[in-house]
Amino acid sequence: MAEYEHILVKRDGDTVTITMNRAARRNSLSADHLAELLAAFRETGETDATGIVLAGAGPVFSAGHDFGDVAARELMGVRELLRLCTDLMGTMQSVPQVVVARVHGLATAAGCQLVASCDLAVAAESAGFALPGGKGGWFCHTPAVPVARAIGRKRLMELALTGDVIDAATALDWGLVNRVVPDDSLDEAVASLLGRATRGSRASKAMGKQTLYAQLDRPEADAYALALEVMASASQLPGAREGMAAFLEKRSPVWPD
Repeated sequence: MAEYEHILVKRDGDTVTITMNRAARRNSLSADHLAELLAAFRETGETDATGIVLAGAGPVFSAGHDFGDVAARELMGVRELLRLCTDLMGTMQSVPQVVVARVHGLATAAGCQLVASCDLAVAAESAGFALPGGKGGWFCHTPAVPVARAIGRKRLMELALTGDVIDAATALDWGLVNRVVPDDSLDEAVASLLGRATRGSRASKAMGKQTLYAQLDRPEADAYALALEVMASASQLPGAREGMAAFLEKRSPVWPD
């Protein structure tokens, strides 16, 4: 793995952990930080790892965009920064690995956007989530995009318009995270969920993840048309053949990928 200034990247078995490491800046997302995250996800996406954990060092997960960086930019520069952030969110969903957010402390604005863009999310009981632009001067337009798709319209409106922090239990109830656990159980819960989400054929899982995202926002008929063709094609993958053979032969599968 490459060396970075603002993040830490570590592989342990089949899992790569990418840790935002700007604790003094509350893991705020400057252009350099975003570029490193994007590079790390792209690099990991080319490996045979099966899972990625996105974490944050220090007291919070991420406070969102670095206002020092934003304030120094003209219009074109801010567009470039937001495009970089958008590319990161898209890459997290397009890599073949299962991506799990490990959330502690606050995840606000683009930090909340990171959580919503991960495939799965596990939060500590102490975690909080907010789109604070609603009570400030710069509304959370882009962070609201994946959050809306996770929690629905009315809850999004409350989160975005009030700017208030919701606690981890509310985030779970609203569908922003998958699990809420005691702070001292966070790593164990992340590993458990990721382990269950990465079992089986790697190629099948990768195709499945990418197809799920591709069909989510399509009309039902279009979603079925896409899913039908992909599922038919996937039936010919070695992993699918092995899984069906193992079932019919009443034995444990030996995955080829």
